[in-house]
Amino acid sequence: MTAQIQGADRRTELTLRGVLIGVVITVVFTAANVFFGLKAGLTFATSIPAAVLSMALLRGFRDSTIQENNVVQTIASAAGTLSSIIFVLPGMIMIGWWSHFPFWISFAVCALGGILGVMYSIPLRRALVTNSDLPYPEGVACAEVLKVGGSDDSSASATEESRAGLLAVIWGSVASAAFAIVVATRVFASDVVSYFRLGDRGSVSGFDFNLSFALFAIGHLVGLSVGIAMLVGALIGWGWGVPHYSLLSGDLTTAAADLAQATWSHKVRFVGAGAIGVSAVWTLAKLVRPVIAGLAGAMAAARVRKAGQADTLPRTERDIPIGLVGLITLACFVPIAWLLGYFGTTSGLGDHVAVLAIGGVAFVVLMGFFVSTVCGYMAGLIGSSNSPLSGVGILVVIAAALLLVGFVKPHVGPEEGKALVAFALFITSVVFTVAAIANNNLQDLKTGQLVDATPWKQQAALVIGVVAGAAVIPPVLDLVNKAYGFAGVPGVGPSALPAPQAGLISALGQGVIQGNIDWGLIEVGALIGVVIIILDAVLARTTRHMRLPPLAVGLGIYLPTTSTLMVTVGSIVGWYFDRRADRSARPDSTKQLGVLLASGLIVGESIIGVVIAALVAFSDKLGFSNREAPLSLVGPEFGTWAIFIGGAAFAAVVVLMYRWVWRMGMRNGTA
Repeated sequence: MTAQIQGADRRTELTLRGVLIGVVITVVFTAANVFFGLKAGLTFATSIPAAVLSMALLRGFRDSTIQENNVVQTIASAAGTLSSIIFVLPGMIMIGWWSHFPFWISFAVCALGGILGVMYSIPLRRALVTNSDLPYPEGVACAEVLKVGGSDDSSASATEESRAGLLAVIWGSVASAAFAIVVATRVFASDVVSYFRLGDRGSVSGFDFNLSFALFAIGHLVGLSVGIAMLVGALIGWGWGVPHYSLLSGDLTTAAADLAQATWSHKVRFVGAGAIGVSAVWTLAKLVRPVIAGLAGAMAAARVRKAGQADTLPRTERDIPIGLVGLITLACFVPIAWLLGYFGTTSGLGDHVAVLAIGGVAFVVLMGFFVSTVCGYMAGLIGSSNSPLSGVGILVVIAAALLLVGFVKPHVGPEEGKALVAFALFITSVVFTVAAIANNNLQDLKTGQLVDATPWKQQAALVIGVVAGAAVIPPVLDLVNKAYGFAGVPGVGPSALPAPQAGLISALGQGVIQGNIDWGLIEVGALIGVVIIILDAVLARTTRHMRLPPLAVGLGIYLPTTSTLMVTVGSIVGWYFDRRADRSARPDSTKQLGVLLASGLIVGESIIGVVIAALVAFSDKLGFSNREAPLSLVGPEFGTWAIFIGGAAFAAVVVLMYRWVWRMGMRNGTA
């Protein structure tokens, strides 16, 4: 880094203590996000709870600043998106290629792809953050949290607001964790499930309503438009798709639940994939001009530095120099090429190592920048929690599989087909981490812009977070694989984690390479996506508040209803809470407390999920007789009561927690 940049601003920002706090938070949140994402098919942004924890821990230091807190949340936010690798990597288990997650290979995929994601996002910053009117909902919300807690104002009201925010996160975590523990005892049921036949010609449908505070909180964070869009997608999938395709099968003997799940898994999810793919391509088409402008801005800044005029460049515009970005990027390509070559050699494709390594690196270069752009835009539009990572993964695996079919498959035997599928998933996982971190970094850079942070320091902090998160993901994946396994893998029990995106992406890779994919289903989904894009454009012109994001509709089609229905409920409750807050004395402060409560609800349930996974994985050593439910206190006969008790308790906790947060907001408003 240039001496001018290092010496331009001596205030407390990128510090050793901030790095250490950020790494610790990253480890905890990454573990929580891995488990939650495998269970629900969604990950959550960790920036806001990380910012609150950082403010609480650094408040005792006189020289702590809002910018130092921002660095902590930047490091920890890597947990929210790097863990999205769970949308691809478990596919290696599902196709039977791996039996566990080799640590160093998995670590290298996450770390190298993540660092590339940071580098790719740097020239995108001006296009998608500085010179863009994208809302960046989570980035803006995190900036507001930092402004409250990091304010130099030592008044009683400022102190009380910071304390209230911390309490909202803590008690939200405690409430959701306690509920998850009681669910684990089976005194509360977590699912209200019903599958049924429609008529007597074989048509079926159903729903699975999951009582999850984490899903509920995700709905609050993503907002009403996304929640309703996901409901629309669920209605398309289960109100039309599953009944239609099950009717075509004419199966009158299979149980309704089994037939509905099979139809959704093998038919409807591919329709959702088509809708998501069209949404991603549409997003990219709208970004060509701003991306070119961003690259031009980055080059202009580089010319200013080269001319020795770095002092004339505002501190808030100083990225990692573009020359250093290029060097780091090239340095990452060398071990990536080695990884691809090593994987090809050990998978029986040794005769094609040169093609796989060189072509694979070229694919990572081009496709990585493509998906970074798409994901960065979507993060700005609807937030990192609902970014199009899974949809982009679908596009990437199809592209990788088609290239392997065109250039490698004609020269290998049929017994090497499985190795090609594994290679397609492996290279997709590298590109996927690039997209995930680029998406996250732009959200963080928006926060930094709003709190007067230095971009290059945030970018350096994110690299640290990437490495820390990459070290946590493989052992946590191994833990949950040993405890539960993944749906679709032979021999797993009823508690197998759905990992819906990994299942879909691996199925697409297999279908393309083995030549048995039903392109008609994807075409139907693409047509639905086009219709939704047009409808969303009409809504944008005719109404100010309501949209129908095409990506969210696609997610609603291919995610199970256990993941979507509660998100919709949370989005409605969150909308109602915010609407009431707008009529209060302190609307911004009250709505911020709602966001912090939602963040706590996610963190508490997810961390308990990891703890319970550890109990399941080591149940034999710990002396639990019931491996599937080690904390169970009641038998199956209690099931009906458990549904009513669990539902009543869930509703009561929601009402009590939101009323409590509301009253805190009112007290702060009159302080």
